[in-house]
Amino acid sequence: MKKVIAFVCIHNSCRSQMGEGWLNFLGNDNFEVYSAGTEEYPAPKPLAVEVMEDAGVNMSNHYSKLLSDIPQELDILITMGCGVECPYVPTKHREDWGLEDPSGGPKKGFEVTRDIIKEKVIDLIKRIENDKL
Repeated sequence: MKKVIAFVCIHNSCRSQMGEGWLNFLGNDNFEVYSAGTEEYPAPKPLAVEVMEDAGVNMSNHYSKLLSDIPQELDILITMGCGVECPYVPTKHREDWGLEDPSGGPKKGFEVTRDIIKEKVIDLIKRIENDKL
């Protein structure tokens, strides 16, 4: 059975979208992956979509979602370090990745964030495959 994993930040417009994009791209369809925010936002940040496209990850079909839009029972919940106070969501494992928000900054900041998230997703996959999570 696939593990159900969600990435959460405030607006679901950048970091959590990148997490979802990377895990779908690198996870070989082995996971049920979601991202969500705690507040409404119109759409993913264009620079987030652009830098992921630069890395070969298509996020053109992504849209911003709220926590209420995703499954309420998760195996793993990843918060992205935005001080987000998540309402209670049943999950077997929760961790915070402590990432700076590149929004409002230059493209380089989005690229750095993209690359950090990629490395963290690779580590997450390894921990799951090695039964550490």
